[in-house]
Amino acid sequence: MTVAAKIETADVRHDWREDEVEALFAQPFMDLLHRAHTVHRANFDPNRIQISRLLSIKTGSCPEDCKYCPQSAHYATGLDKEKLLQVEQVVEAAAKAKADGASRFCMGAAWRGPNGEDFEVALAMVEGVKALGLETCASFGLLSRDQAQRLKHAGLDYYNHNVDTSPEHYEEIISTRTYQDRLDTLEHVREAGLHVCSGGIVGLGEGNADRAKMLVTLATMPKHPDSVPINLLIPVPGTPLADQPRPDPFDFIRTIAVARILMPRSFVRLSAGRQGMSDEMQALCFFAGANSVFCGEKLLTAPNSSPESDASLFGRLGLGPL
Repeated sequence: MTVAAKIETADVRHDWREDEVEALFAQPFMDLLHRAHTVHRANFDPNRIQISRLLSIKTGSCPEDCKYCPQSAHYATGLDKEKLLQVEQVVEAAAKAKADGASRFCMGAAWRGPNGEDFEVALAMVEGVKALGLETCASFGLLSRDQAQRLKHAGLDYYNHNVDTSPEHYEEIISTRTYQDRLDTLEHVREAGLHVCSGGIVGLGEGNADRAKMLVTLATMPKHPDSVPINLLIPVPGTPLADQPRPDPFDFIRTIAVARILMPRSFVRLSAGRQGMSDEMQALCFFAGANSVFCGEKLLTAPNSSPESDASLFGRLGLGPL
């Protein structure tokens, strides 16, 4: 049996070891991309891409101290803070996203976790977006079991809660919530029957060993996340990581490729940072197994690749929406 055939028939693994994953990162670039693309092609149509739209429903004043985040109340970033949007505003934005070709609508709120009346409003938002026939996704911070179940009942399909980085490097980036807090929320999400969306950020000052450990965390979960967003840090003035050097583009692409190999049936999303990527870099990410993006000129508070740029790039690559 050829190597390609073995890859195509291999079962999904949940027992990846850190040394195995570090060895993948250390492979020659072309060998790694070939293997990742073979896995990708065996599990997905390589010429189709899933398109989502992300809206910030409550912006700024977050009590967490994530060193990369312009929405943290701990840092002076000049961000215009916004209170929770009205349900009608969110449903209107979702309808426009659907008209623009999005199949999933994601709502993000700068909360430690949803509480009180704000949570009731968020539930109504989920119900309204779901009624449009879109897949629904939310990122509201830490969830209790009851909150996860209520979101499921309201019609939520996906819940996003990233692990961000390795357990060891995490302590250098965030102090107001623990790594275990994040894992507990993901467990509540799985128990409620929601699809898990969880990934990380490249460019936080971590090394390949940290990236490997982050992906091992995701790939050894009882069920692989259905969506794995891989973000490229956008250094924001006023945050502690404002002057963080930009990672080598090939290191970022390697992370995409390894995520595809470890989680062959998950959607791997090319997320934050696309605006600063060349078309060629994005094309290599798609070849390496990324098959999901956020559309729209704004990604929460950060600029995103414009719809016109995306349409041009996807057209030249022959990529069509799922």
